[in-house]
Amino acid sequence: MVYLDHAATTPMRPEAFEALTAALAVVGNPSSIHSAGQQAKRLLEESREQVAATLGADGIELVFTGNGTEAVNLAIKGLFWSRQATVPAASGPRPRILVPAGEHHATIDTVEWLAAHEDAVIEELPLDEVGRLRVDALRGALDRDAASVALVTMLWANNEVGTIQPVEEVARITARAGVPLHVDAIAAYGQLPIDFHGLRRATDAPGGAGLVALSVSAHKIGGPAGIGALVLDRSAAVEPLIHGGGQQRKVRSGTQDVAAAASFAAAAVAVHERLHDDAERMSALRDRLIAGSLAAVPDARLSGDPDPAGRLPANVHFSFPGCEGDSLLFLLDAAGVAVSTGSACQAGVPEPSHVLMAMGRTESDARGALRITLGHASTEADADAFLAALPGAYVQAAKAGLAARATSFDR
Repeated sequence: MVYLDHAATTPMRPEAFEALTAALAVVGNPSSIHSAGQQAKRLLEESREQVAATLGADGIELVFTGNGTEAVNLAIKGLFWSRQATVPAASGPRPRILVPAGEHHATIDTVEWLAAHEDAVIEELPLDEVGRLRVDALRGALDRDAASVALVTMLWANNEVGTIQPVEEVARITARAGVPLHVDAIAAYGQLPIDFHGLRRATDAPGGAGLVALSVSAHKIGGPAGIGALVLDRSAAVEPLIHGGGQQRKVRSGTQDVAAAASFAAAAVAVHERLHDDAERMSALRDRLIAGSLAAVPDARLSGDPDPAGRLPANVHFSFPGCEGDSLLFLLDAAGVAVSTGSACQAGVPEPSHVLMAMGRTESDARGALRITLGHASTEADADAFLAALPGAYVQAAKAGLAARATSFDR
């Protein structure tokens, strides 16, 4: 099988696998004060420092979580609750959450929960035609009443179409407005350089405002599934999701997974050391896939920023006219190539990509989406295998056409 769905998850790196198996032999709760516990704690804290260093942060600022989704939830809910609790008596409430359209469902579902249960007011900010946040809309939303904004949350790079977002500009705008910013960097981590402290310095971020929180996940960079991290600036105040024990600055209580942390750190260090070279190599493969796909299916439409500098090195995203992305996925899978669609499927009924719809694309475009994503071990042979399988798969998928939206369950 040729695996080209690395944005969903990527195989564990050898360094991460070795670190995990070695750390599984370490006995001791890192919260215990005896020597076995302190040995575990030493390994845990060394791992924390190593992961934090790859993000331009200090170890004390990095909170390990169960996955990237938990990190996103902790940042958004935690900041929202904290901001409500610290409203000055002379000010009104802070119910507004500013969020770009086309975000990952970890963010969408979290802010919708806050709207349903905590009276949050969600303001969706528009994207341009390549999937990039319209910064003018953000400025306008803050200019109207920045004091009523609980937080701004956004992706570093769109996980579906690969467009890199104007993070530094947004960080500067939110810093000046005195509003905290959370960035979901899960798709970008391991492909783009991330410097948390550098961004705060460059944007003159005061305490508690501008970029204060950043989410990442281990299994996207060759670490194990089941562990993520939230970088949380010292000045940021969040209400925890989990209580009991007070571990990790009382931000995330519970016994920590030392082996997973060690494995995460091994992957993070390996990726960070080769970040530039791997990005160049993946960019070349990405461009080969784009050119080859357009040659094979001239009517295919590239999604995301067409400028190579404006999209993730490992991301290729197309809309194929007249067919379902799911049909292409299954046909390519039968040919031995694993890719992804940009759609969510509920009860077996294909749904259009919410990202493409937010970019102003048609429903037909949004239903014919296919995402091809590379990993650090992807090869030219992998790219060639996809390009060889694509023409035949497209012909068959186009014959099947678009599925009817109504089903027997709708009657």
